[in-house]
Amino acid sequence: MTGARMPRAVRHLALFLALPILMTIALFNVPPAQSETTRIQRVISPGGIEAWLVHDTTLPLVAIEIAFVGGSAQDPVDKPGVASLTSSLLDEGAGELDSRAFQDRLAEKAIELRFDASRDALNGSLRTLSENLDPALELLRLAVTSPRFDDEAVERIRQSQLAVLRRRSTDPSSLASLGWSARAFPNHPYGRPVDGTLASVPTVTRADLASFAKRVLAKDNLKIAVVGDITPDQLGAALDRTFGALPAKAELTPVPDVVPQGLGSIVVKELNVPQASIVFGGIGLKRNDPDFIPAFVLNHMLGGSAFSSRLFREVREKRGLAYSVYSQLAPLDHTGLLLGGTATKNDRAAESIELIRAEYLKLLTDGPSEEELADAKSYLVGSFALRFDSSAKVAAQLLQIQLDDLGIDYIDVRNKLVAAVTPADIKRVAARFAKDPALLFSVVGRPVGISPSAN
Repeated sequence: MTGARMPRAVRHLALFLALPILMTIALFNVPPAQSETTRIQRVISPGGIEAWLVHDTTLPLVAIEIAFVGGSAQDPVDKPGVASLTSSLLDEGAGELDSRAFQDRLAEKAIELRFDASRDALNGSLRTLSENLDPALELLRLAVTSPRFDDEAVERIRQSQLAVLRRRSTDPSSLASLGWSARAFPNHPYGRPVDGTLASVPTVTRADLASFAKRVLAKDNLKIAVVGDITPDQLGAALDRTFGALPAKAELTPVPDVVPQGLGSIVVKELNVPQASIVFGGIGLKRNDPDFIPAFVLNHMLGGSAFSSRLFREVREKRGLAYSVYSQLAPLDHTGLLLGGTATKNDRAAESIELIRAEYLKLLTDGPSEEELADAKSYLVGSFALRFDSSAKVAAQLLQIQLDDLGIDYIDVRNKLVAAVTPADIKRVAARFAKDPALLFSVVGRPVGISPSAN
């Protein structure tokens, strides 16, 4: 329709779809003499609240990512799922607005606001047109400072969460992951399901939710990343308006550091499915470990690449045991892990497990070839920009860098750190992993030739 004006909703969608390309250009296509991270500004409000900002006026949009350190590790021991329920209810009514009124305010201004919980943090994401920034921030303020937890909303979200848990109770990959965590971290918050259980979720009360929000949502454990059409001065004032009423200090229960238990054993849960889902893991490194980057490169060669890793070649290409297989470093606040997974026919599960063990030990013992190491570094350096191909990814990366305490210049130095990894670095970190290379396997299905083993 030549000359016709696009409907407002379509224009909003077009802006959001265009932003990924433009934000990538904004962050990475800078003059040689200009640092990428000169675009990242540390903004501190008059009230002392800090945020990292990438100010960009290419499009009239603002993306905000926040995190309160705490997460499901702060759940009561007998009530896993409190953090998850709390996060799901923050945008279900706040202040004088009940759930319907709150959601209507979001919809009428095309504002996207959502919250979720992980083991170590409760996260929030806000997307809005800059012309609607003030009402968007007001809704964010209400959500984190004055959540209502009305009975109707609590019961509706509770039933939704229970429906998810019922579906997971027959999902092999979910069960394998839950089984791994429960065996690896008995009597520790990391061993409890983030979203709770079919037994625990019905026992969570409004008082539990309000108590969690009061203890965890505070200024001293808050991290903020902002990307888009907002100036540092505007952001500074907005930070105090939005978060200034939060408690100064969180009341977090101390969470002890922990190492995974049950290494060298296999946990089997019988389920009548044609394939066995396998989750495996062992000791890794925390994010602040000086050897994390060499370990990151080492893992890429083991199972971090979908097409060139050793596990992919040996498990899929050579033997056709599985469609996919992966490994990754999983640095949590209180432990460092190497985790991975695959799925295979029940009668090939034992073979797959032995092959994963063997390839891991072989890499630790013999090390990679020079070509293998060079290829891994080249891929990791070249693909880094893909983490910034949308405003959401840019903000999420800035937030994660803050949570990991890597420094505001990390985007500048990250590729240099990867490129600088030497064979000696790989040998050193492989020797550290080789001190305790045993893996814990969690298998769900009807695997042939595998019996649960204890360690």
